[in-house]
This record gives sequence, structure tokens and C-alpha cells, in this order.
Amino acid sequence: MDFKQLTAVVTVAETGSVTKAAQLLHLVQSAVTRQILGLEDELGVALFHRSRQGMRPTDEGSVFVERARRALAELERARAEIRPDRGHVTGIASVGILGGAIDLVLPPLVDAVADKYPEIDLRVWTAYSGHLRQWLDAGDLDLSLVYNLESTPAVRVIPLLRDQLWVVGPPEAGLRPDRPIDVGEALRQPFVMPVPGHGLRVLLDQARLEADVEPNVAVQANSMELQKLLVESGRGWTALPASGVAADVAAGMLSAAPLRNPEILRTVALGLPRTGRTPPAVDAVAAELIRIIRAAVKDGSWPAAHLIDG
Repeated sequence: MDFKQLTAVVTVAETGSVTKAAQLLHLVQSAVTRQILGLEDELGVALFHRSRQGMRPTDEGSVFVERARRALAELERARAEIRPDRGHVTGIASVGILGGAIDLVLPPLVDAVADKYPEIDLRVWTAYSGHLRQWLDAGDLDLSLVYNLESTPAVRVIPLLRDQLWVVGPPEAGLRPDRPIDVGEALRQPFVMPVPGHGLRVLLDQARLEADVEPNVAVQANSMELQKLLVESGRGWTALPASGVAADVAAGMLSAAPLRNPEILRTVALGLPRTGRTPPAVDAVAAELIRIIRAAVKDGSWPAAHLIDG
């Protein structure tokens, strides 16, 4: 089993075709086929279902491809970190950013890393907090912003701030940051609810039970962008973190107000895997991310947030 075989099997799995994989790898098709057949012979299992429609991993192949992809990523990371010039921070940093924080932290993070650490290969992922947690646990992410996560055997957590959930409506709703709205009043409006299982839905369900109110659900959505789009198109109100709607409110596209009775708060934290040493590139990006977030809270760019000391 060698590097070329691992690369071939991962590329075929991703493209679904030996022909496409050969083009990407700058090899002839027969060479890619030989690498896969040699690996299957060594392992004693078929890694792919072969048909006229292409190549699809078998159950065993899916397991092997996942492991091979991680092995290749670690080799790539090692190659990026080992450079003759020790005076520069080099390497790969894969960072997860919560959807509600992208506008606030991603542009300054990219600028800061490019300016201070031009040799860092910065890779940005975004998803629900639950997915980011899974990728941290699996080692696919080097660091990530997450909501309401405590330290685990696999992940070290640095609490950064507490973020407040706001009710969001169209401009004509007249919602204002200085006039909080009761959860019960908000949920009696036609409401764009996050889908079940979404982190926001869990918080809203807890709040509505405490407020003893049944929400007037107009439609359900699985992303912040969809929630905002549906509100803008007049389908109802919704609830989102203040950080995710501040720019839209300032632009007059939405109006928003803090929720109360009960107030809905979330802890925003930075998670890093515990396993192994933390590469210098990851330490550098983590420090920049923390600095940017703290500055955003202090200057009011991240509204309705309070820093956690430590």
C-alpha cells in the first residue's frame, strides 16, 4: 500500500470515474486501474461497484476511502509544516465558522492571516454547530467556533462570549434593539421556525415551553439565509442570533429586537482537538480568531453579546 494507491482510490471515489480521476492525476487510465486493483488484491476485498454509470464505493470501500482521505490529509499537513525556514509559521489550518458569525469574523480573519502569516494554508468550513462538532471530533477540523459545547475527552473548549437570540421581522414590523419582545408575543405571529434538530429549534422549543405558548408556524427552514429570505418575502417573523442580522438591520432590510421572558442565550466557544500537539499554524489562527471576536464584542459590532472572562 503506497501514497499513489491511496490518492487513486480517493480520487476515483470523489469523481466516480477512472477516466476523470486519471485526468485529475495526470495519469493514463490503465495506471489508475492498476493501482486500485493492486490495492484490492492486497486487502482481499472489492473497493468499488463497477457499472456503466461509473465507480461507486462498496461498504468496505467507503470505510477505506474515509481512512485514506484522512491519512492523505495528515501527510499533506506534515509536508506543509516541515519547511527549512523555521522563522515563518507554515502549515494548514482548517477552521469552522458558525453561519451567524461569518459576516463578522471571516473577512477580518482572512485578512489577518494573509497579512501576518502568508504561508499558512487557511481552509474555511461552515455548517450547523452540530456538524462542526462532528468534524472536530473526527479530526477534519483543526479548530471551530461552536455553540453550547463543553470540553470533552476529544475536544478542548475555550468559552468566548454569550450571544442573545433576537426576533426578526420585516422593516414594517418596527422591531427595535432597545425594545425587547416577549417570546409569547413573537411566537403568536406567523413564524418561520428552524427545522427540528436545528440548534435554534431546540432553544426555541425550550423557550416556548417555559412561556407556555404554541408557535404559529408558517413554514420551517434549515438555514439562517433561508429564514431571512422568508422573512424578507413576508412569510412571517423568525428568531436568529443578533450577530447574524446586524448588517441586515443596519441596511434597513430587516428589523429585530431581543427576546425576553425567557431571554434566550447561547455560549459561543472555540473548540480544538485534544489529540496530539497543536501545530503552530493552528495556534496562530486560533489567536487571531479570538482577538477578532473580542474586538467585535468590545466595539459593538457583535450586538447583544457579552465576553466571558478567561
